[in-house]
Amino acid sequence: MKSEKELDTYFYIGGWICIAAVASYLLIIRYADIPLLKAATPCAFHAATGYYCPGCGGTRAVYALLHGHLFRSVLYHPFVPYVVLLGGYFMLSQTIERLSHHRLAVALHFRPVYLWAGLGIIVVNFFLKNTLLFFVL
Repeated sequence: MKSEKELDTYFYIGGWICIAAVASYLLIIRYADIPLLKAATPCAFHAATGYYCPGCGGTRAVYALLHGHLFRSVLYHPFVPYVVLLGGYFMLSQTIERLSHHRLAVALHFRPVYLWAGLGIIVVNFFLKNTLLFFVL
């Protein structure tokens, strides 16, 4: 089993890799003049079944968040703002602690409960949207 420090290091490095990948993707879309919502492929699960997949709404949630619409982002897919807020706080607090050479003990540390909470958000979102789709439409 990995120690807390090792897990934090892995997630911290992974966080910087994700930040670099997302920033690169957004720069390419911006300078290639491709609208974000047009760059995404349609959901094969939704096209085949008529129901939402566990990730449906994620691209719209990212788009809304990038345009400052937090509430709309939560409505589209609550996992996206959850990851951005929790991940952002993790990265910021880890960076502050690392730059202070651990004199400022402010870092958020990895806990499995954060992953379970994210999975719970995805599952509840999936069932709620499809239940509403089934009973309302």
